[in-house]
Amino acid sequence: MSAWLKDETTLHSGATPRHGVDIFALLRDRTGDRAADDRAAQVTASGAAWLAGATAYPRSTLSQWEARPGSPGVLPCGSAFDVVNVPALFGRRMLEQLWAEGPGSGPVATHRGRMLLFAAPGTAQRLPSLLAWEEWGTGSTSGSSPRHQGSMPPLLCHGTGDAVTVPPLVGGSGGGPRWLVAPDTRNPWLPGPDVLLWACVRVGRSAAPSTTGNSIFPPADPGANVYDVSRRR
Repeated sequence: MSAWLKDETTLHSGATPRHGVDIFALLRDRTGDRAADDRAAQVTASGAAWLAGATAYPRSTLSQWEARPGSPGVLPCGSAFDVVNVPALFGRRMLEQLWAEGPGSGPVATHRGRMLLFAAPGTAQRLPSLLAWEEWGTGSTSGSSPRHQGSMPPLLCHGTGDAVTVPPLVGGSGGGPRWLVAPDTRNPWLPGPDVLLWACVRVGRSAAPSTTGNSIFPPADPGANVYDVSRRR
């Protein structure tokens, strides 16, 4: 992830914040002395400006974050980004493919046992159609090819008219939402439907998680309990 650069955003006037917290200064200070892996999960001021830009009123959104920087937020999809919402284990394998053999990923968060992959606008509409055209099952028993049926878990695609919960800009605790790859620029690269289709198909064809390449995750605990959370909302 990129190192901190001074943010000259027009979304913040530079005056003393109404609630006594300069969110941009806070984000800058927290990124200065962290290791690269830690910074990957830390939102920068530029990243906060990008997230706020997804709303109709960026200034008001930033003001709310100044008041409560440690609270999750709710942002609309469809303009700045779409979100592909997948079960955590499947999403973990997708990220391993994207980072080891593909172009990488955009921002990624976890929430309620699922993984949220931020994608280019329009992905929510196109990705299900591409998966259906490729005849990959998505957990249903109708309209899928027998050779692929059950290989793909249910994917929830959030686009225009939808909203998602995003992790806090700073902190985050317990089982709440958290960033795996946090936004750190005003113009983050976002995978489109073709890239995510490629990752889905690669994972669907694999009998087990990839054991080659560099993973951004620690090895899985073989004794851990695994629960089916694919139908949670």
